[in-house]
Amino acid sequence: MKEITFTTDEKIKAIAEAASYLDSLEAGKEYVLTIKEKKKRRSLDANAYAWVLMDKLASQLHESKEAIYKSYIKEIGGNSEIICIKTEAAEKLCGAWERNGLGWQTDTMPCKLNGCTNVVLYYGSSVYDTEQMSRLIDLVVQDCETFGIETKNPAELERLVEEWGCE
Repeated sequence: MKEITFTTDEKIKAIAEAASYLDSLEAGKEYVLTIKEKKKRRSLDANAYAWVLMDKLASQLHESKEAIYKSYIKEIGGNSEIICIKTEAAEKLCGAWERNGLGWQTDTMPCKLNGCTNVVLYYGSSVYDTEQMSRLIDLVVQDCETFGIETKNPAELERLVEEWGCE
């Protein structure tokens, strides 16, 4: 696999590099070319810190940190889609979605269309952008402060959240 990184101002350079690579491929085989916007990798520090705090909350509240995490996912906002689907397919969709990870949850609710169900699909924090991760950490920190659990100072929290969107 070959990755070619370029900006739209560097199209000629990217085409030349791609052409050179294509010349090196084995003849007669089929290949797939994908072009997508490059995304910055997130810092895992913000995620790790959120889990440390949720573990402390779990100890204080006598709940599992997983249950606490799952409750926050539904409170974040801007991290879900609502799909209207045939009722007989809703359970299968929910099961498939939830296999993506712990935070990938679903809810169902009635639909006005006969024979259909609305399914709410919640995204887990693994795909959160900086703003969503900031809201998650804010919720966790607020609850920690309520229960007297020590957290990082605001400047440190801001640094963690800003790094969430960085390489």
